Amino acid sequence: MKKSRPVNILLIEDNPGDVRLAQEAFKEGNIEVQLHVVMDGMEAIHYLNKEGDYQDSSRPDLILLDLNLPKKDGREVLGEIKEDPNLRSIPVVILTTSNAEQDVVHSYNHHVNCYINKPVDFDRFFDIIKQIEEFWLKTAILPSMNLH
Repeated sequence: MKKSRPVNILLIEDNPGDVRLAQEAFKEGNIEVQLHVVMDGMEAIHYLNKEGDYQDSSRPDLILLDLNLPKKDGREVLGEIKEDPNLRSIPVVILTTSNAEQDVVHSYNHHVNCYINKPVDFDRFFDIIKQIEEFWLKTAILPSMNLH
């Protein structure tokens, strides 16, 4: 099925290098993506709740969330997303360097849709972004924006 609009992805990531890699990887894809980036957990919550500078923000179709963020960590952000009836249907993919078992368990206990250990290798990170695109944007069916 052909998308009538770009897919909105919210990347919550404080590492500028990882942001650039994700931007490049999505640019190379054949799906039109609007990648919105916020650099900390508080900014993410403001974006999702359309507060402050984000009053005109687009509802994301998919959220890519790092766990280790300034101001409010990704664990808290995940909890707030999945507790909010207006946001909980948005798929959340954890993309983090943490491979700690307690982070994996905590994330799935808080209804994360997928947990990926972010590789430090440039090429491997690029491949992971392409795999996220392949599965979440080409294979999986995302919730319609009209039914929230």
